Amino acid sequence: MARQPDEKATAQVSSDDSALIRELALLLDETSLTEIEIERAGLRVRVARNISIAAAMAPPSYQSAGMPVAAATPAAAAADLSKHPGVVPSPMVGTAYWAPEPGAKPFIEVGAKVSVGQTLLIIEAMKTMNQIPSPRAGTVTQILIEDGQPVEFGEPLVIIE
Repeated sequence: MARQPDEKATAQVSSDDSALIRELALLLDETSLTEIEIERAGLRVRVARNISIAAAMAPPSYQSAGMPVAAATPAAAAADLSKHPGVVPSPMVGTAYWAPEPGAKPFIEVGAKVSVGQTLLIIEAMKTMNQIPSPRAGTVTQILIEDGQPVEFGEPLVIIE
């Protein structure tokens, strides 16, 4: 449980605390995250940015060449995609990449046949590259994220039919 600051403690923010808040704010800008929370020695700091309506738009679907397949859809359509029977949701928060390294051939493309356990993409989380395996065999009909895009837990990544 977070320590609740009293009026004196609020008025006396140490320079270390100010530096921490500045570092967290810079990290928000660098990573395109919307919120960061940290707890250290009983002090809990949460830094968040306001999210505009435009930020609630779903990213466009992409083919392997990086060309848009469809224009961005409203958030309601993105919610519908999360209910699609062939959706592969993100198992973690991180940054999604289509290929094992920059400039390499992507793991999958729209129209590609995949088998159970085949790597679809990787998600970098805490400096660790996590391979995301296909939960089913089928054909990739949509890739719902951009290469290098931050993703949230449960966010639809790929549709396999």
